[in-house]
Amino acid sequence: MKKILAASLLCVGCGAFAQEELKIGAIVTLSGAGAAWGQAMLYATELAADDVNAKGGLDVGGKKYKVKVVAYDDKYQAGEAVTAANRLVFEDKVKYVIGPVGSAAALAVGPIMEKNKVVMLTLGFTDKALAADKPFSFRPNLTTMETSQPQIDWIVKAKGIKKVGALFPNDETGQQIAQDLEKAYAKAGAKMDAKEFFERERVDMMPLLTRIMAKGVDAIELDGNAPGTAGLIVKQARELGFKGHIIRSGGPATTEIVNVAGAGATNGMLVNTPIDPANAEVKAYAERYFGKYKKRMNGFSPAFYDGTRMLFQAMGQAGSTTDTDKVRVALEGIKDFKGILGTLNWTGKEVYGSNHQISAPFYIARVQDGQEVVESTCSLTACK
Repeated sequence: MKKILAASLLCVGCGAFAQEELKIGAIVTLSGAGAAWGQAMLYATELAADDVNAKGGLDVGGKKYKVKVVAYDDKYQAGEAVTAANRLVFEDKVKYVIGPVGSAAALAVGPIMEKNKVVMLTLGFTDKALAADKPFSFRPNLTTMETSQPQIDWIVKAKGIKKVGALFPNDETGQQIAQDLEKAYAKAGAKMDAKEFFERERVDMMPLLTRIMAKGVDAIELDGNAPGTAGLIVKQARELGFKGHIIRSGGPATTEIVNVAGAGATNGMLVNTPIDPANAEVKAYAERYFGKYKKRMNGFSPAFYDGTRMLFQAMGQAGSTTDTDKVRVALEGIKDFKGILGTLNWTGKEVYGSNHQISAPFYIARVQDGQEVVESTCSLTACK
């Protein structure tokens, strides 16, 4: 009996039933201000891996690969992200990476990924994350660059916004988003009349908010701020007596903001969301997410679930897990992908020099009693 068992074990890796391991790296923020986003990305990757592993592995070129996710916490810091990138590429030998979350981190690890031909699906909002000379970099989520103008056009007109104040982290992400939003509000007929920049570790926003409110703004913009920080801004603004509109035109974080600021303070807040609450597929995904991780799904997660699935499809079409030149060409060639967020395509050549930016539907929602209620459905050209 022992001999039979030993022989069976020796044959597990032979013939048509051979299974190899495919490592997917993740450079994600798992602690600190951006943890909700990093967890959303990691969990999305793990759930997509669960899908293929449940079917016996990812089928590529006639072989079955068991997908293993190898994750490191970059703590929302560029230096930590570089350390993680070097470890993944040179020690773990990964060819595919999910992340990083922050723009500074994305720019810091980009050269490592490009030089070593590692396909990277990053969240980073900076317009420098994608370029014609960065063929291995993709972004499966929408950014302020894509969503700001159509939704700000709608909000300014629908809510009569004239003067806006905003607080931004003093880093690559905050500076890029501040630039994008200032242009978008001006084009929509409003003015960003007050801007304040701060270090990400800051928690006392009252002096900054006091200066902003002194300008007589009728709206405060939250885009660019990590979920916990955005919640503090809302809470402290309401404590100071701000009665105007609060807008978050990018970066899904409603659950986390409500948790910090409270449902009462967030009632009426207008937020960008990639999710339609009526979407049955996303609802089922959210339930699955909660069932496994005991946390409510962050809005970025479906984008990285779809993005990871697109990456798996590209490997299958390329017939290889190791030839990343073939895989990235197959990935950028995917059209009309049926994701849980809707029909997805790559765009961005006119803006970034390459079609490595996802195009997906998105929405403007009003927060009521801690929940998002969709008020407008948007495309990259207009919200209706």
